[in-house]
Amino acid sequence: MKPALRSLAHGLRVLTRCLAAGAVSGLVLAGAVQAQIVVKDDRGRSVRLGAAPQRIVSLLPSLTESVCALGACDRLVGTDQFSNWPAQVVALPKLGGIDDAQVERIVALRPDVVLASRTARVAARLEALGVPVIALESDTHADVQSSLRLLGQVLDTQARADALWARIETEFARARERVPPALAGKRVYFEVDEGLWAAGEPSFIGATLKRLGLNNIADASLGAFPQLNPEFVIRAQPDLIMLSATRLRDMRARPGWSGLRALQRNQVCAFSAADFEVLVRPGPRMGEAAGKIADCLAQVPAVR
Repeated sequence: MKPALRSLAHGLRVLTRCLAAGAVSGLVLAGAVQAQIVVKDDRGRSVRLGAAPQRIVSLLPSLTESVCALGACDRLVGTDQFSNWPAQVVALPKLGGIDDAQVERIVALRPDVVLASRTARVAARLEALGVPVIALESDTHADVQSSLRLLGQVLDTQARADALWARIETEFARARERVPPALAGKRVYFEVDEGLWAAGEPSFIGATLKRLGLNNIADASLGAFPQLNPEFVIRAQPDLIMLSATRLRDMRARPGWSGLRALQRNQVCAFSAADFEVLVRPGPRMGEAAGKIADCLAQVPAVR
């Protein structure tokens, strides 16, 4: 072969190899782009992640529980100070709460993403430091369902998220079947915390009560978690009272509350601290919470 032809053939071989390499690189790049995860959180912001996160910080107990229920508990590297379920999260670094999250410690953990409440003030600071934040709402049953689906997408556990919600719905249905028919439509006062903070009709707790066939003395006009006036509760004369067992003695000692017929007749669901915690956390244990309420209702004296 003449030198000129050999040179041309060599050039063609080099060009072919370069094009092939470029094609492979293009495929790798395309794969990387496809592996990216883009979700819109409850602030309406698009959050882009390079891949399913392997290092997660959760700043809300309900989100911590959701991550674990979706099979990704081992990806958590830190949580808020109140996350305590399941047991394996107790030993993780505790990083404050909604209003006092410890930014420097969070950043030092090198999280791929931080999960937080929509109202968490720390989100803007973390994002300014280059830490992705997904902010989620948990006010209603629909919020919880949406959050589980979004987390399923982020964690690459979508099938598990769908199965989890189906299980929660089944638990609700079974709990409803256990509520005594005589209690249908009865009015409930659900005390969330001291200071007469109640679970109102629009709250996720209020929605659970409604799905169990009960009514709420704190109607939708009062908001999700209203602080009620003592006279309001006394005048309302709820048929049933629900609260933490640790506050029942205090309730009985309140001025004027001895006139509540529900207290006189012991038509009260006083839950242990552990059970009450399940009731007041939106998330993967909501179906379990409905079951605990139904179990109590099956034991209270008949409401006349």
